[in-house]
Amino acid sequence: MLDEVTQRRLLEKLEREGGEVFISALKNPDVIEVMRNSDGRLWADFSGVGMKCLGEMAGSRAESILSTCASMLGTALTRENPILEGEFPLDGSRLQGIIPPISSTAVFAIRKKALKVFTLADYIERGILAEHAAEPHDFLSPVVKPAQSAEASWASHALSARLEWAIREKMNILVVGGTGSGKTTLANALLHSLSEQCPHDRIVAIEDTMELQVRVENAVLLRASEQVPMSRLLRATMRLRPDRIIVGEVRGSEAYTLLKSWNSGHPGGLATIHANSAEEGLDKLSQYIFEAPDARNFSHDMVGRMIASTVNV
Repeated sequence: MLDEVTQRRLLEKLEREGGEVFISALKNPDVIEVMRNSDGRLWADFSGVGMKCLGEMAGSRAESILSTCASMLGTALTRENPILEGEFPLDGSRLQGIIPPISSTAVFAIRKKALKVFTLADYIERGILAEHAAEPHDFLSPVVKPAQSAEASWASHALSARLEWAIREKMNILVVGGTGSGKTTLANALLHSLSEQCPHDRIVAIEDTMELQVRVENAVLLRASEQVPMSRLLRATMRLRPDRIIVGEVRGSEAYTLLKSWNSGHPGGLATIHANSAEEGLDKLSQYIFEAPDARNFSHDMVGRMIASTVNV
């Protein structure tokens, strides 16, 4: 654990190493992500615009930035340990860095934390969420359908109202999307709605990089790591008396533990998963469940029923 003086000095060093162009990009509210490629070019992904090359950064400077970050994260970046992942010390953004010999020169990608929480109303206003009516079966698992009266209400409301209904009724929600599609942004919008509708619920949220914005007063935020994986934290979470269990991103065998948790008296959960469509997201969830030692002998039908009865939206 670094003392306060050392931490401040390292932060100042990091700002000097970054240089004006790099630091300005990180502070620009329109920039989503900042990246350096192995050819030395520095790129930024601008909201609504896309990628722009900002210039070049020397490999030695990039490697120095990553080494400073590693020190602040309590680890070392070496040829034997050339991959760094964690939170960027200046602002808590998600950091992925790689140095030689894995790459010819140091490369990194810094995915900035959202400064503003988009609400479901913002999604409607921007035309991202459609307001057209649809059958509840389009959004809900066929195993869990609302009663007939609730079904009529569901079909007559905007999609944002349906999602709010799902949150109130403690439906388990899985947000699916590809890289940069806005999974975390939508998850934060749903968490914002949760905080307004169910402010007294006790939330336990687990992430490896702290990106979720949990606004309820009674919340426990846990950080997974290589030493303490998400599956272990999920088992511990069951004894922390959660009303709802939130997972930043499902990436492996913890999927089985998560679904068991949601289906064992802790409904109303939320998680994200990386896939290109809702169908592919459920397929990937199935694959992750089979990675769990306790689920390797399950049949595909058994896992399918588990997902259908647990993932509602």
